[in-house]
Amino acid sequence: MKIVHIDSSALGSYSVSRQLTADIVAELKHGTPDATVNYRDLAAQPLTHWSPVADANDPAAVAGNAMLEEFLAADVVVIGAPMYNFGIPSQLKAWLDRVLVAGKTFRYGANGPEGLAGGKRVIVASSRGGFYGQESGRAAVDFQEPYLRAVFAFIGVSDIEIVRAEGVAVGDEQKSAALKSAQDAIHTLVAEAA
Repeated sequence: MKIVHIDSSALGSYSVSRQLTADIVAELKHGTPDATVNYRDLAAQPLTHWSPVADANDPAAVAGNAMLEEFLAADVVVIGAPMYNFGIPSQLKAWLDRVLVAGKTFRYGANGPEGLAGGKRVIVASSRGGFYGQESGRAAVDFQEPYLRAVFAFIGVSDIEIVRAEGVAVGDEQKSAALKSAQDAIHTLVAEAA
């Protein structure tokens, strides 16, 4: 099994999404000890934002191609996606712009767009300071999880799982409860896939 592990939180050791992605990868490795992991810390090593590059040897083009090939070769992609201002961090968007490439992960045909990157599993570790689920009354401003589901579905990935820690900025008690719930979900989703 080939795992791509992506972290995008700027909070370093204080990051809930980083803690969750580490837990997910550890569970996956426990179940498949010979799995390989390619790790990307998009906050520590940010990508430039996408722009057309004429020179294939340009460092931005080389980095983008490497990330695209790494994604295409992966069986499982684990993504840490904290909610920043109702959406995803810009550094994660920059990575997605390297992965959503016409002719590689999708194409347009007579019947519209067709995803070319199916057959892989994507697990998103979602962290949110507040509450944005359907029952919260604030789901309309959730541009994080629906966006990620839409992006991966667009390129043909139908196996998308979200592990969520919600309300982590509400207080210590809520943060602990959210982490426990997320860690229980991690154990369950990895065990079910084994």
